[in-house]
Amino acid sequence: MSSKYLIAGSDEAAVKKAAVALAEKIAPGADAFGLEVIDGGVDTVDAAVSKIHDTTQALQTMPFLGGSKLIWLKSATFLSNTVTGNSESTLSSLEGLCEILKHPLPDGVSFLLSAIEPYKVRTGYKTLAKLCKTTLHDKPTMGFGAGEEEIVTWAATKVRARGLKISHEAVEVLAARVGLDSGQLENELDKLETAFGVGHPIEARDVRSLVPATRESGIFDIGNAIAARDLGLALETLSQLLRQRESGIGILLASIVPTVRNLLLVKELLARHRLQPPSQPQFFGSMLNRLPPEDIEHLPRKKDGTLNAYPLGLAARNSVHYTAAELFRAFQGCADANLQLVSSQTSEEVVLTRLLTGFMFRTAPAKS
Repeated sequence: MSSKYLIAGSDEAAVKKAAVALAEKIAPGADAFGLEVIDGGVDTVDAAVSKIHDTTQALQTMPFLGGSKLIWLKSATFLSNTVTGNSESTLSSLEGLCEILKHPLPDGVSFLLSAIEPYKVRTGYKTLAKLCKTTLHDKPTMGFGAGEEEIVTWAATKVRARGLKISHEAVEVLAARVGLDSGQLENELDKLETAFGVGHPIEARDVRSLVPATRESGIFDIGNAIAARDLGLALETLSQLLRQRESGIGILLASIVPTVRNLLLVKELLARHRLQPPSQPQFFGSMLNRLPPEDIEHLPRKKDGTLNAYPLGLAARNSVHYTAAELFRAFQGCADANLQLVSSQTSEEVVLTRLLTGFMFRTAPAKS
């Protein structure tokens, strides 16, 4: 059985959780004599050298009264690609630690190193990974062409692992609020599970009420509200973003214009090809790929050149809330609002409130 362990990766929450669990397994209920924790979270070269030195000294010290002892070098930052991590003094000290680990540890002594975002191409890390039983916890690699769909899928996987009964729209809102921050995602899932339990349905409004909004999630929320033709949510989110000192022109160009544009684009496509909106946005990509290339060449694309199908799928799913004429007028209204924001003295909130109310308010259901 190994007595040397390395737990590392870019997923800080997962690394910390796994390291705590392993420490408890190796040294359950250990006191100061059975568990020695050395804090590797340092900001300077001198501190890094000192912590590595403390670790090498501890590894060569026999356990008290012949018992067992775990040496845990915790949350080491000097393995990262930083000024401290790249220092010759740090690298030399790390080489000394590796020399110690190349040999069997004293009877009863175990070693655990946990590190966030290690620089994996460095020789010191590679040596440690060979000498220790290594477990990696990295955030998902979304790839160059990744976007909303991949982040939503990642969040949905975490939700399913909890057994929570949550709607797809609620997962979208949750993903917009936490992004790829696994620590925050776990915290927010704990909160939702505590509030609603495993069997109770969780809707988007529940996520909005419990999970803190960020600038990015506010931009998502206002676009989502426009697509669903939820004027109340759109105006509430607009006020929130403006209170957070977001610029009116930024809100217009980052969320309102792209949402209206996507709705208009897919509305025309669905009508021309007599297609039904997809039941879920992730299914729209396959529908688009079956159309003639010349009919989709004008659609928004990712950085890698592939169709940005997921937001188009969201728009297609919600296109029933507007007529084509309403969307055309909305797009014209966006151009007028843009001009007012950059050239008039009218407040940003008034300009954008008039815009949203102008095309979202309705007294009767829209006909598709």
